[in-house]
Amino acid sequence: MSVSTIQQFLKELASSAPTPGGGSTAALSGAVGASLVSMVCQLTIGKKRYADVQTEMHEILKVSEELQQKLIAMIDEDAKAFDLVMDAFKMPKKTAEEKSARRTAIQEGSKQATIVPMKVVLACARVIELGKVVAEKGNKNALSDAGAAVLNAQAGMKTAALNVRINLGSIKDESFVNEYRMKLDDVLADHDTLANEIYKIVQSKL
Repeated sequence: MSVSTIQQFLKELASSAPTPGGGSTAALSGAVGASLVSMVCQLTIGKKRYADVQTEMHEILKVSEELQQKLIAMIDEDAKAFDLVMDAFKMPKKTAEEKSARRTAIQEGSKQATIVPMKVVLACARVIELGKVVAEKGNKNALSDAGAAVLNAQAGMKTAALNVRINLGSIKDESFVNEYRMKLDDVLADHDTLANEIYKIVQSKL
């Protein structure tokens, strides 16, 4: 992403437009975290001192690069999902049929606006897991970068979680709500604790 592209994104983010918003920044934070994991891998691969972890670093690099691309795509995907909700609210509501169609569109849009940030949550959680490995086994000269990877992924995960929760509040489908709420709580319970533990480990080694 060039400086001009970053500036344009931040300009749009700071505007009164509803998108991009927090959901897009969550995906961006996760992508930054994945990129930093890749960086630590690249700085470890080919170093004689880390000969015993070469295969593992190559495998992690492949996964982190895939996560980076997925999270980058989710920056726009999240904005588009929320736009569906906004479009649904603009639908006509004069007749009973129009009101029904509008309610249905709002519910479907809200579900999509929940599904996308949940994907971001899961992707960021995976980045945190990879961050643990590179913090423990990667190039010690890049230890702070491994910590930064985890912190960025944690920020993305928790930010996306807020989007999941706020959208669940608009959904009438109790089965859907319960499923996503339980899934979200499980992921956060495990990975928020994990991220905090990794940060403490990194701090102790600096």
